[in-house]
Amino acid sequence: MAMDSTMQLEEPVAGTGEHPWWRSAVIYQIYPRSFQDTNGDGIGDLPGITERMGYLASLGVAGIWISPFFKSPMNDFGYDVADYCDVDPIFGTLADFDRLLEAAHARGLKVIIDQVFAHTSDEHAWFAESRESRDNPKADWYVWKDAKPDGTPPTNWQAVFGGAAWTWDARRQQYYMHNFLPSQPQLNVHNPAVQQALLDSARFWLDRGVDGFRLDAINFSMHDPEFRDNPAWDPAGRTITRPFDLQHHVYNQSHPDIVKFLERVRELTDSYGAVFTVAEIGGPDPLAEMRAYTMDGARLNSAYSFDFLYAPEFTPERVRKAQGNWMGPISEGWPSWAFSNHDAPRCVSRWYHGPDRAKFAKLTNAVLLSLRGNPILYQGEELGLSQVNVGFKDLQDPEAIANWPRTLGRDGARTPMAWSRGNSYAGFSETRPWLPLGEDHADVSVAEQEGDPDSVLNFTRRFLHLREDSSALRWGDVSFPDAPGNLLVISRTYGGERVVCVFNLGAEPVVLPEGIEPGKHVLIASGWGAGPSGRTVPAYSVLVTRD
Repeated sequence: MAMDSTMQLEEPVAGTGEHPWWRSAVIYQIYPRSFQDTNGDGIGDLPGITERMGYLASLGVAGIWISPFFKSPMNDFGYDVADYCDVDPIFGTLADFDRLLEAAHARGLKVIIDQVFAHTSDEHAWFAESRESRDNPKADWYVWKDAKPDGTPPTNWQAVFGGAAWTWDARRQQYYMHNFLPSQPQLNVHNPAVQQALLDSARFWLDRGVDGFRLDAINFSMHDPEFRDNPAWDPAGRTITRPFDLQHHVYNQSHPDIVKFLERVRELTDSYGAVFTVAEIGGPDPLAEMRAYTMDGARLNSAYSFDFLYAPEFTPERVRKAQGNWMGPISEGWPSWAFSNHDAPRCVSRWYHGPDRAKFAKLTNAVLLSLRGNPILYQGEELGLSQVNVGFKDLQDPEAIANWPRTLGRDGARTPMAWSRGNSYAGFSETRPWLPLGEDHADVSVAEQEGDPDSVLNFTRRFLHLREDSSALRWGDVSFPDAPGNLLVISRTYGGERVVCVFNLGAEPVVLPEGIEPGKHVLIASGWGAGPSGRTVPAYSVLVTRD
């Protein structure tokens, strides 16, 4: 199998009705607090993203997803929105966002932003009005309920971050619901007026030119109007860190009417053209909701679950099972995939504990980019950044603080991006950042990797450009030839193109069995020494070929 670095692949037909720009697009997630600080306060900002737009374009991704930058008290770092239509001053201004959008579009990058439709901050003007009385115009915009006769909360529902999902409010003499922090009151999305207000806020950003939305925790957006108690869930065999884990969440989330609201969201976004909508679907068995929220072209474009985000091991079985749920026609729904994000420990630290993290990072990035669907690459994943062990005194995440030391929390994945060795803070800021940097992150920064053709960064760039140029990797059918042990083989076909991806997810070499024949032309490889030869697949290696 000789290396062929010059071959030309079929030209895809992007942007057509069959393949709108977003289908198979690779999206790069930016956590704005930790991307680039330009004003010296130790917190990343929108001008920082604009400043790094050339770098983002050089990666070869189709677009960026920016986590919340809306006005917020930051109790949950932007996922507690106080104003859906304004930028929080720590991130900049609306004019800064407009400049960011213009810079992205000038480089051919799409911009996707979060929409938090399940709850707001308790500092939102809607909630301030709602809590004043039981008969004001927004009295029914949040989920309010009388106490039980003994004064206890209306249901047994538990909050994700610990404790009851209800907080008493003396003004209304009622409890209000919150699936997350008490400062994140639950919107009553059953109310048509609330739905319209949320759609109007989305229209505000569409009118500015955004190209899509990631819908945060959308399966939490509607509750059971009968307020029935959740059934208990046997804790046997599971790690329990919070009361939330002791219930089946059948009544505080996942109401079947959510799909009707999503049809309204789709109607709005379709009126603006090829806008990408992707849902975050949490829970132990999300597949049914993912299909319901994306099927038939009348709801959202895509959805992703936590198939990989909290997985303790990276195995061929897990990849085959997750991808195996999405191998049918496009009408059944279109998946998105993430191995790491701002809520989950970085995958290279969860799945690998050996001395060559760079080799393993190339492997995980290659598998992610070989899947059928939309890969979502989290900032720093292209560098192989590791999870940072943040000490208790430096913790910012309310979940980590509440559950310490029983949970890793989210701070270790949210630490600042590593740009260079330029100062003590790896080029992220001129002052102490809001979270500490990883001890070795400056050593694997962008500047350190740029000039090394064998770096994780440049390998990932090559794979991104390979995927962009391959119809099979972008849209092709997917199959999994039988392979032993830690060997994962993915076959992608589209028209006359066949791409075979061979991965060894284990620490020992594996012999490629008879019947699996890679293509004649090697498109990209990692971990093969001088070049692929024979049928022995080295540990943690990548081989992608084409007929």
